[in-house]
Amino acid sequence: MNLRHALLALQAVTSREVAKFVRQGGRLASALVRPLLWLVVFAAGFQNVFGVSIIPPYETYIPYQTYIVPGLLGMVLLFNGMQSSLAMVYDREMGVMRLLLTAPLPRWYLLFCKLLAGTLLSVLQAYVFLIIAALFDVGVPLSGWLYALPVLVLAGMMLGALGLLLSVHVKQLENFAGTMNFVIFPMFFLSPALYPLWKLEESGATVIHFLATWNPFTHAVEAVRFALYGQWSPQSLAIVAGCLAAFFTLAAWGYDPQRGMLKRSGGKPG
Repeated sequence: MNLRHALLALQAVTSREVAKFVRQGGRLASALVRPLLWLVVFAAGFQNVFGVSIIPPYETYIPYQTYIVPGLLGMVLLFNGMQSSLAMVYDREMGVMRLLLTAPLPRWYLLFCKLLAGTLLSVLQAYVFLIIAALFDVGVPLSGWLYALPVLVLAGMMLGALGLLLSVHVKQLENFAGTMNFVIFPMFFLSPALYPLWKLEESGATVIHFLATWNPFTHAVEAVRFALYGQWSPQSLAIVAGCLAAFFTLAAWGYDPQRGMLKRSGGKPG
């Protein structure tokens, strides 16, 4: 693979995704409405209900608003990853995917370019949310913004790769909403995004606690949480990286008409 051609393809795919994002003026606002509702409205009501003990990476008691910031960052990444999946389905119906995947470059690399472009938009939206959260005096250290960058990129790529994998199975836009309901909401609520996992275990919800520990989104949120306070969670980082590799490999295999699911279903990549 020629390096110059590879970089030109990455630039072209990224420019297209950014241009689409800029043209869709309400996309940023819609991406931020959900986490801001939780931060401003729901957190105000739940602050006296959920007490957060001193657990790593925190060294003292923290307000509920501070606890949920990493989970809400994960929400931004999760929803944008699924939005990228929707865009893939749309491009396939419109025939754009046919043009992209027939370019003289490895198919896995073209999908990787789509993944990187989507992750760039996810991370930018996450930092916009952090800026807004700072305006509401949510106590996240500024140094954590830098520490969190590589973790947000890794988590965004993992969730974007999951979106790519889902786009293999979702053949029509009409089926997208139902499929997403079975992915987004279970992943988000079966995680420590809104409440610590030890509370589930303490309340006797053993099955839910077990499912939450096996949820990749759980480890994405925990990795971001530790990074925001200048710490690392090796187990969570390893799980997120492993899921990224697995999801992307399966997605690339699914988009290969010679071996993947598109062949078995009789479909075409475009």
